[in-house]
Amino acid sequence: MVTFLPTRPGRLADVPSFDRAIGGAESNVACALAAAGHAVRWVSRAGTDGFGDHLVETVASYGVDVRHVERDPARPTGVYFRTAGDRATDAHEVAYYRAGSAASAMSARTVDLAAVRAGRVLHLSGITAALSGGCLDLLRELTAPAADRPVLSFDVNYRRGLWGSGEGPEVLLELARRADIVFVGEDEAEEAWGVTGGPGAVRALLPEPRVLVVKQGAAGAVAFVSGEGEGVGEGEGAGAVSWAPVAAGGAAADRHAPARVPTPVREIPAASASAAASASASASASAGTFEPAPVVDVVAPVGAGDAFAAGFLSGILRGLPLRRTLRLGHLFAAAALTASADLAPPPARDTADRLTVLDTGRWERLRLGPGWTEADPAEEEVRTP
Repeated sequence: MVTFLPTRPGRLADVPSFDRAIGGAESNVACALAAAGHAVRWVSRAGTDGFGDHLVETVASYGVDVRHVERDPARPTGVYFRTAGDRATDAHEVAYYRAGSAASAMSARTVDLAAVRAGRVLHLSGITAALSGGCLDLLRELTAPAADRPVLSFDVNYRRGLWGSGEGPEVLLELARRADIVFVGEDEAEEAWGVTGGPGAVRALLPEPRVLVVKQGAAGAVAFVSGEGEGVGEGEGAGAVSWAPVAAGGAAADRHAPARVPTPVREIPAASASAAASASASASASAGTFEPAPVVDVVAPVGAGDAFAAGFLSGILRGLPLRRTLRLGHLFAAAALTASADLAPPPARDTADRLTVLDTGRWERLRLGPGWTEADPAEEEVRTP
């Protein structure tokens, strides 16, 4: 969608003007991954109106392949307005105008399924499933078991207001159980499914995904990794958890070859006892790997979940160890949290790499403020410029 961000705090009724930007769960992930140097394709639908032009051109400006975005002359591009406040407060307002939009008309008939399935990883969101019956049918088609299915990443993204019939929790659980990599907040798991008892209880409800990431807000995130199979990464990293690329038949995978799900490799560098402990824990479906988030001076929380997913997927694609992959998710989220728009460029790779290898003490002392992605951070602490 095209988003309109207020130029000052206050009720929507009182804000006189707005700045235009873009937003959307999957497009946010696509833009962040492309900005981080990955080959990314975004498949969606937009109107032939000016908002559609702006949306497609802006996504493309991040380096995303938009050649398979369908333009619909009969339906408009979705837009939304929001206030400047935190979504968690009663004062926050969001006004969506996407009923009957071009994106809501997505279905298995209006989307190029071959283009969707061409990558190593396919990322989907529960928000799309809620937009229409056609969108839900499309997600069921894409998540169905198939020999040539790419690794499937699914962000639950439960939004109660989108599910008028009340079937949302059941549908999202169905889709999550069919995915390979799942992202869900501990709070949304409780809201959607009534799960309490921490990340382990969420894992008990969702034992099927090879990788389950339970986000715990400002505290951090827990990753559960289990099962056997090959990975999807580019193999640039070495460490406790390897996500090396292997195509069917044992040949090296090209960037669009189908791949199976990342799993731990037990070849642990002798120099890292803590990394070995991490690999041992993550190899079990019942034991999760927790990584705390750095302290962040939050500007706006919108888009942080999408940014975290992009960072985590970037770590997988790069073959980074699991703890570094979690830290990369936190750093991408921090880039979004310290910007006012839904979408913010991630930190430069050399900056992120320097921070993800900090020792535990230095990592826990990080403080990230607005502008930190453009700053030259010290190892000990990244302060607001």
